[in-house]
Amino acid sequence: MKLAIVTAYPPSKVTLNEYGYHLVKHFRLQKEVTEIILITDKTKGEKDLNFNEKGCKITVKECWNFNDYTNLIKVNKVISGTKPDAVLFNLQFLKFGDKKIPAALGLMLPLLCKMKGIPTISLLHNIMEQVDLNNAGITSNKFLQKIYRCIGNLLTKFVLASDIVAVTIGKYQTILENKYQSRNVALIPHGSFETPSEPDYTLPAGPKKILAFGKFGTYKKVEILIEAVEMIRKRSKQDIEIVIAGTDSPNTPGYLNNVKKIYAHVKQLCFTGYVEEAKVATIFEESAVVVFPYTSTTGSSGVLNQAGSYGKAVVLPDLGDLGTLIKEEGYKGEFFNANSASSLADALENILVHDSYREYLAKANYRAANLLPMSKITKKYIEYFKVIQVAKSKGFTLDVPLVEKNIVF
Repeated sequence: MKLAIVTAYPPSKVTLNEYGYHLVKHFRLQKEVTEIILITDKTKGEKDLNFNEKGCKITVKECWNFNDYTNLIKVNKVISGTKPDAVLFNLQFLKFGDKKIPAALGLMLPLLCKMKGIPTISLLHNIMEQVDLNNAGITSNKFLQKIYRCIGNLLTKFVLASDIVAVTIGKYQTILENKYQSRNVALIPHGSFETPSEPDYTLPAGPKKILAFGKFGTYKKVEILIEAVEMIRKRSKQDIEIVIAGTDSPNTPGYLNNVKKIYAHVKQLCFTGYVEEAKVATIFEESAVVVFPYTSTTGSSGVLNQAGSYGKAVVLPDLGDLGTLIKEEGYKGEFFNANSASSLADALENILVHDSYREYLAKANYRAANLLPMSKITKKYIEYFKVIQVAKSKGFTLDVPLVEKNIVF
C-alpha cells in the first residue's frame, strides 16, 4: 500500500505536528505499507525523519502553508501526481489556518479524495459541537459563535464525505452518528506515542519538577499553576521547580513572554520553549507530576498519553474530554477545580507529600498507556483501509457499525 498522510510535521509549529510524527513513525513499520507520501506544510528546517527502526520508504512533499488560500489546490495537485493507494488526513478544524476561508478550504480535501475514488480516512481530533469557542480563543461574541457553529456544521459534512471519519473519543462518535445520521464514523483511540520500559518511579535528586506541556494561552493558562505552587511554598518546605514546556497557541502570540514578565520574581520557574522530539522523553522522565492547567478541552489529550507512557502522576480538571478519557481509557489522576489555584495547590500537595500515592497514580497511568500503543492504532487504520478497498471493489456502501460487529481488529 502506498499511503499518503496529510499532516503538519516537525519542525512545524502547526497543531498536531507531534501526532503526525508518530503516525509516520509507526505506519512505516506496518508490513502492508510499502511507501509513505508525507504531504506536509513547508518549514525552514528539514523534516525529522531520523528513526531508529528500519521501515518503508518516505517521500516528503512540502506543499502547503498555514492560512494559505491555495492549500486546497496544492495538496490536491500532489495527491493527483503521486497517485497513492490510500489517504489519511490528520485533522482538526483549524488545521490549515485560523482564518475562516483557508481553514474551510483545507477541510474540503477529504471530499475531493473521495470523488477521485481514493480510499480516504480523516482522523478528526475535535468536533465543533464540543469546542468552547470563547476559551479556544476563536470568538467571545455570541452572534459570531452562532455563525461559526453553522459554518462548523457545513465543514463537518465535508469531512464526513471521507470513506471513514475516525474520532478518538466515544462521545464524538455518538454525536456525529446522531446529529448527521452518519454510518461511517469509527472510534480509534488516540494511542500512546512511545512504549518505553517500565520506569522504577523514583525521582531524580534535586527539586521536584512540576511539568505543564503544550501550546498555551487560550484554554491552557499557566498562571493558575504558578500561583498554586507559590501557595504550597508558603505553607511547606517542598523543593519545587515549575517547568513550562512548549510554545504559545497560534491564537495568542506573545502569551508566554508576558507571563515571564509578570512572574519574573518567582524562583525556579523554567520556560523551555519548543521541545524537539528527541528531548521529549527527558522532559517527562525528570518530572514528578504532570499538570493540565486547562479551562476547557478540545479533544483527546496527547499529553495525557505521553504522561502515561513515561509513568507519571497527573493533576487535571474533571471537565469535558479529559474526564471522559480518564473513564474510558483507565487513566487515574488527582482532580482540581479548573478556576481555583487553591484547589490545584491541594491536589498537587497530595501527590508531592505522599510518595506512595504518586507511585500508585504513575503505575496506573503506565498500564493504561501501554494498552493502546501506536503500533496497534496504526494497525487498526490499515484494517479499515482494507475494508474500504473491498467495499469499493464490490460497490458496497460502507457501514462502520456493521463492519465492527463482524471484524475483530
